[in-house]
Amino acid sequence: MSTKPETRLSRAIREALLVDHHVHGALKADVSQAEFETLITESDRPIPTWMSQFDTQVGFAIRRWCAPVLGLAEHANAADYMRARLELGASEVNRRLLTGSGIGHFLVETGYRGDEILDPHNMSWASARPVNEVVRLETVAESLAASGVSAHAFPDAYVEELSRATAHAVGVKSIIAYRYGFNFDPNRPSHDEVVAATETWLQGVADGAAAKVEDPVLLRFVLWAGVDRGLPIQLHTGYGDPDLRLDRCDPLLLTPWIKLIEPKGVDIMLLHCYPYHRQAGYLAQVFPHVYFDIGLGVNYTGVQSETLIAESLELAPFSKILFSSDAWGPAELHFLGAALWRQGMTKVLQRWVDSGDWSESDAVRVVHMIASENANRVYKLQGAR
Repeated sequence: MSTKPETRLSRAIREALLVDHHVHGALKADVSQAEFETLITESDRPIPTWMSQFDTQVGFAIRRWCAPVLGLAEHANAADYMRARLELGASEVNRRLLTGSGIGHFLVETGYRGDEILDPHNMSWASARPVNEVVRLETVAESLAASGVSAHAFPDAYVEELSRATAHAVGVKSIIAYRYGFNFDPNRPSHDEVVAATETWLQGVADGAAAKVEDPVLLRFVLWAGVDRGLPIQLHTGYGDPDLRLDRCDPLLLTPWIKLIEPKGVDIMLLHCYPYHRQAGYLAQVFPHVYFDIGLGVNYTGVQSETLIAESLELAPFSKILFSSDAWGPAELHFLGAALWRQGMTKVLQRWVDSGDWSESDAVRVVHMIASENANRVYKLQGAR
């Protein structure tokens, strides 16, 4: 533990109640060590018997930062950590890690494997903090496939269902990066194009295929419907599991679409962005309606997230950067996203203050912007200025 005296800046970072503007629910149930290890990697492949996902930056960070919260010494070994986790039980682990994170408000995206994780209501109960929902655009379309909707009725039915699903939501999200990539035709598809693509899609579902929206026309349609809805649009960007093509997830590929929707007054929230965080920072600098975070990258780079945090502060106005953990499943990832962000911000900003390049007052202002003020403003959360 550091023995350095606390400064005004380090205290502000420690005490900041964060708005986690893109996150998912914590696990409902206990998991074995083998199951846990599959949840702290973006790989969807079986873990070889000769390795452990605890021997990674995120694994080391869990043992360093989360072990004391579960009553263990820092750097407790993986077997002891998992034993303590099982003895406490999922509910108590969630309570300790979520309440201990210092996250003051969660914006929960509910579109992925929702039956395994806490829903927004139960996330609020476990964390004792307010929760708002972000709705996944593709999930709304996929829910319609089972409703018996016809291809001709689908475009209007989707708009109606999206309006209903987002009645109390603060934002929407698209995973077009996973399903196709950002090198899509930026223009709004025509009604006839959407109907034709829907006919093919629904026929595939009728023949037994999964109701997974992958057609680029349908992906563009739901994305433009999100624009029309007027809520902030979150876009997975960069690093993720092997279901995506990382080379197609560079946010610079979005530039034509970003320009097309600029007159609409809809904010674009680029999520995670690693290793394209510098490109995201450029887009946030030049386009007033573009924002970004480095959420997923912070957890998975562990102690090296200090470098990532510093690089994220290079180009973009500080009013365009948000905090996110993108945690899904183990509450360790919710806790760790906040702990590593605080650690990295403290090291980076204190160094700049100590060198005389920044004033301490300016550094504290930037902390509050990224921690909560930017999210409060963009998502129109209670308490926004």
